[in-house]
Order: sequence, then C-alpha cells, then structure tokens
Amino acid sequence: MKKLLPPKMFFLFIILMIFLHWYMETEDLIPYPLNLIGALLFCLGLGLASAGKRLFQKLKANIMTFEEPNKIVTQGVFQYTRNPMYLGLAIALIGFAIMLGGSLMTLTIAASFIIITDKWYIAFEEKEMTKKFGREYQEYCRHVRRWI
Repeated sequence: MKKLLPPKMFFLFIILMIFLHWYMETEDLIPYPLNLIGALLFCLGLGLASAGKRLFQKLKANIMTFEEPNKIVTQGVFQYTRNPMYLGLAIALIGFAIMLGGSLMTLTIAASFIIITDKWYIAFEEKEMTKKFGREYQEYCRHVRRWI
C-alpha cells in the first residue's frame, strides 16, 4: 500500500480549503486587502520548502519520507530548523488560508496539517534518524529545533 506523502497531503488540504471556502458559508476573519498578506506567506513558505528540497537533492540525501535515511543534513536552512520542508508547507498553508479570508475553517485545516505532520511524519522520521545515526542525530536535535 502506498503511503500518503507530505506534498500530496499538502495539495489535498489546498483543494479541501478551496472546496469548503466556495461551498460553505464561512465568515472571513481577514478582509481584503489584508488577506493579500497570505500570498506573501504562501510564497515564502514554498520558497523555504524548495530550499530544503534543493539542498537534499544537491547532497543526494533521501527525501522520501518512508524510506531509510542516508545522511543527516545540517547545513543551509537545516541550521535553523530540522524540518524546513514541512515548515515551509505549513507556512504556505497558513498563507493560503489567509488569502481565502482566514475563516476559522480554513485556519483549522492548516492547523490540522501542522498537527498531522508533527505527530505522524516528523515523529516517524525522527525515530528512523535516531535508529540510523544515534548520538550524532541526537546532538543535532539538541542544537536545532524541530520547527522554529
């Protein structure tokens, strides 16, 4: 059985936000033009996620969530957050929710993505990294936060 990879979940949540925003009456908490700040967050988030992905590709690090890790990446954006790709996707989703008017429903969907990512994907990956790299990875975790 194929597992739901984080980018696919991200796009599913975007589609869910659009669908619920269009087909359900929700109160926008962030009016126009303030909601355009969301576009900036969306772009910044995607930029951060892309920076992490490009560094993984450059270093030939395994980017696939449910496959065995092959190295610890500690440079670039990974000096500041252990999960720049997830952080970037989370920021992008928050930005998208704000672009749609920041209704309680769209913001809850973004929060759900963060919780699922933290409790499922990151927890799984950190367990695998600790098994594979032991003390070296634990030392990295002591110096760099999971999110920000």
